[in-house]
Amino acid sequence: QVQLVESGGGLVQPGGSLRLSCAASGFTFDKSALAWFRQAPGKEREAISCISKTGGTTNYADSVKGRFTISRDNAKNTVYLQMNTLKPEDTAVYYCAAAPVGRDTCLLSWAYAYWGQGTQVTVSS
Repeated sequence: QVQLVESGGGLVQPGGSLRLSCAASGFTFDKSALAWFRQAPGKEREAISCISKTGGTTNYADSVKGRFTISRDNAKNTVYLQMNTLKPEDTAVYYCAAAPVGRDTCLLSWAYAYWGQGTQVTVSS
């Protein structure tokens, strides 16, 4: 069955960095766009980044642009989110998601079909 398993979350001080990983199985990874979402307590889920099936296209929400970098390794069926210059407002549960697609593109507004269980990121001193 489809599985997306996030890892790499934790507690970090403001200004610090974390790298999240999401290992996928059960679907054709290299024919799928991947995305990262987050949800803070009391807030709606926010799409923050996506990457096309070859990695040729990436998109970012304004809230993370210039600080976060999404990447993927199709040989390892894994997508990553490098998060730098973290702020307290980045505190949230982070989820990866996947969408089987035909075109080599991605949009933050897509309805992604597959989801992971999430990993907590807390930015605090």
